[in-house]
Amino acid sequence: MDAKLLDILVCPLCKGPLLYRKPEGRLICKADRLAFPIKDGIPVMLEDEAQKLPAEEEI
Repeated sequence: MDAKLLDILVCPLCKGPLLYRKPEGRLICKADRLAFPIKDGIPVMLEDEAQKLPAEEEI
């Protein structure tokens, strides 16, 4: 992921910051507890494509 792109990307739902998890290949929104996948180096910022994170999972 390009560092400049990471600086401008925000959660499409709450407009909050995202955490980049390189080993998992996804972007995490702490506020909404959603994980957005990165496919072929392109973040998929669609709510329908996001994975809900379980309440017990540490972010």
